[in-house]
Amino acid sequence: MTGQLLLVDDEPGLRQAVQAYLEDDGFTVHVASNAREGWEMVQRISPDLVISDIMMPQVDGYQFLKQLRDDPRFVALPVVFLTARGMTSDRIQGFNAGVDAYLSKPFDPDELVAIVTNLLGRRAAVTKAAAGDGEEIDIADLAKQMAEIKAMLSQRGSIPQTPAPIKIDFTPREQSVLELVAEGLMNKEIARRLETSVRNVEKYVSRLFSKTGTNSRTELVRYALEHGLTK
Repeated sequence: MTGQLLLVDDEPGLRQAVQAYLEDDGFTVHVASNAREGWEMVQRISPDLVISDIMMPQVDGYQFLKQLRDDPRFVALPVVFLTARGMTSDRIQGFNAGVDAYLSKPFDPDELVAIVTNLLGRRAAVTKAAAGDGEEIDIADLAKQMAEIKAMLSQRGSIPQTPAPIKIDFTPREQSVLELVAEGLMNKEIARRLETSVRNVEKYVSRLFSKTGTNSRTELVRYALEHGLTK
C-alpha cells in the first residue's frame, strides 16, 4: 500500500530513521520538526495519515491533535502517536483526544508499518462506504446495504437494545445525518433534506463511522438501533 504520510517529531535522528524505513516500504513521507510546522504542512499537502510525537516544545501532540479534530477537513484523518510516554493514563488521554493508534518508544518499525497500512486500508474502506451514491461503491453492494437497513427498520422492535459501551457525543448535525441514514436515505437525499452539500454529508457519515467503530451504513444503522441512538 502507498500513501502520503506526515511525520512530526522534534528528534532529528528518529525523524530520519522513521522516514527512511517508511519510504523503503513505498510510502511518501513528509517531515516536520514541530506541531506548528506540521499544521502548516497538513493544510498544504493534505496527507493520508499523520504520525506525531507527543512531547514537543510549544505545541504538544495533544494540542496538535485537537487542532486537527476541530477542523472539518481533518476530523477523520488517521493519526498515530509515537511517544516515550507509555503509561495507561497517557494512552487513555490520547484515545479520548481522538488518536487512532498509540506506539511507545522504542518501537519495532515493522509494527509501525503494520499500523499505518491497517489505518490507511480502513480509511479507504470508510471513504468508499461513506460515498454512498458515488462511483466508487459497487451498486449491487449498495443495494444490498439499503435492503438490509430497511429490513432492520421493519424489525426495529425485535432488535434488542443494549446500553452503549461508551457515551457518544454526536453534534446536532451528526445526529440529524444519523437519523436520515437510519431512514434509508442516500447522501444526495440527505443533502437535499438538510440543505447542504453531498460532500458535507459524506464527511458527517465518515465521522459517524469513526465514532461508532463501524465500516458500512448497515453496520452503522444496526449499531444505532441496538444502542438506542436513533429516535
